[in-house]
Amino acid sequence: MATKAQTYHVFETAGGYCGIAWNDIGITRFQLPTQSAEATERNLLRRVPGAEAGLPTPAIDEIVAAVRCYFNGESIDFSGVALDLDGHDDFFRQIYHALRRVGWGHTTTYGTLAKELGAGPQAARDVGQAMAKNPVPLIIPCHRVLAAGGKVGGFSAPGGASSKVRMLELEGIHVGAPEPAQQSLPL
Repeated sequence: MATKAQTYHVFETAGGYCGIAWNDIGITRFQLPTQSAEATERNLLRRVPGAEAGLPTPAIDEIVAAVRCYFNGESIDFSGVALDLDGHDDFFRQIYHALRRVGWGHTTTYGTLAKELGAGPQAARDVGQAMAKNPVPLIIPCHRVLAAGGKVGGFSAPGGASSKVRMLELEGIHVGAPEPAQQSLPL
């Protein structure tokens, strides 16, 4: 199967530098904010090797503007953004589709998503794996998925769980501080 040409663009928001990659079908990757354009570009190109930097189309410009509004604290709905999730696991795509219905200011849990898909709470780990492999965080709002008991849970984006907490706070959701990362003992 031939790969589809992808274009990417790095842009600044109130939260830092984000990156977006797309093809003729839709968005293929989104990079949550980092502190520098270079770091964002490096992270994005690791996931979409061969993508070419380019100017956003009018549709991509609209998404970039919406992302900027989001990081300024405005209620934004990304559920209608066209995505290209080709090549991703079918069950993960079902999870992503269900998660896109969780709107601004709302959360769900790994177990609830699993149950909604008829997989039962034992599939919560699969939901967690789907979140970790989410190619378009924010657009597929994995930051809105909490662990049981309303705990923050993990977050594989730059800044880890602290970034997740900041994004939730932008939406008016207050959760406890993330658990400190396990420290290794000096040898």
